[in-house]
Amino acid sequence: MILSNKGPCKKSLTRKFRGSILGIGSITCLTLVFLSLAFPALAPSQPPPDERLLGSISGTVIDRTGAVVAGARVRLTRQGQSPNDQSPNNQSTNQEVLSGDNGQFSFANIPSGPFELTITSAGFAAQPSSGVLHSGETYIVPPIVLAVATALTEVRVGLSPLEVAQEQVQDEEKQRVLGFIPNFYVSYAPHPAPLSSKQKFALAWKTVVDPVSFGLIGVIAGIQQSQNDFSGYGQGAEGYAKRYGASYANFISGTFIGSAILPSILKQDPRYFYKGTGSKRSRILYALANSVICKGDNGNWQPNYSSILGNLAAGAISNIYYPAKDRDGVGLTFEGGAIGIGATAGANLIQEFLIRKLTPKAPNNDPAKP
Repeated sequence: MILSNKGPCKKSLTRKFRGSILGIGSITCLTLVFLSLAFPALAPSQPPPDERLLGSISGTVIDRTGAVVAGARVRLTRQGQSPNDQSPNNQSTNQEVLSGDNGQFSFANIPSGPFELTITSAGFAAQPSSGVLHSGETYIVPPIVLAVATALTEVRVGLSPLEVAQEQVQDEEKQRVLGFIPNFYVSYAPHPAPLSSKQKFALAWKTVVDPVSFGLIGVIAGIQQSQNDFSGYGQGAEGYAKRYGASYANFISGTFIGSAILPSILKQDPRYFYKGTGSKRSRILYALANSVICKGDNGNWQPNYSSILGNLAAGAISNIYYPAKDRDGVGLTFEGGAIGIGATAGANLIQEFLIRKLTPKAPNNDPAKP
């Protein structure tokens, strides 16, 4: 039987052959895909993207003069990782070394990527340095120059109590009623400091030699002569001179004994401390009380022995130079002391309510705390 290559029979065989070829190719492709998925090792191997060569970082630490700095602490931190992270992965990239005697340092087996160095050393300011380490690179950091740390010294400037008192005394010596009458023995300071003995004597001396004091004594002597007080002194220039001398002697003895000598011995403050606050009644009582009480150098209130005994002592001394017929012994002495206390009370009232308003250079601050 001869087969013809024409007709349906040939076309059928051709289709079957081609179909078988296509089927085998499809199966082969599917088989290869399956094997590559099931057995990755059979596929061509590619290096992991994170697998890179390790590198090193080194450098030298110097100061501004160019001298090497040995023992400097160099800390390496890879950027993107916390220096405080103690995990094993982070500890391998966060390292710390000390520079050698030649100032050099080195870090080995460091993964590539950005990094930061922090260099510290005693007496120097911390110095940062950063860079990027490439795969397998030996990175040499430019010389790291440390600057001397700026010394920040906190200085607390405080005055001693003696210095504070001296400043307050200087302010008091500028206090003049109506701009010319001395008003040294009143304190307007909110926190008055106690006076030393030297300051008490200096204030007394400045008071008795003030030119205005000489003028006021002259007015007092003139009034005494016009009223013929202490008639034993007589009239005329001689009588006036004697009255002037006696009044000035009273002024000196009363000031030094009551405001310098006894206050130094008894540790008392001879000044009047302006109250300036509270009701009018409380201020009046305060002013009157200060004729017989005072502040001690310890800040506590106490009987004003200095002023009372000072007035008595000045009265007793005055018996030496007053005319014989005007000397009344003990009676005159205590009379003078009582008058002195009353005069002090009156002066305190004037200080509390009037004098400050008439004193141009009175400190403009809160009243003293009695």
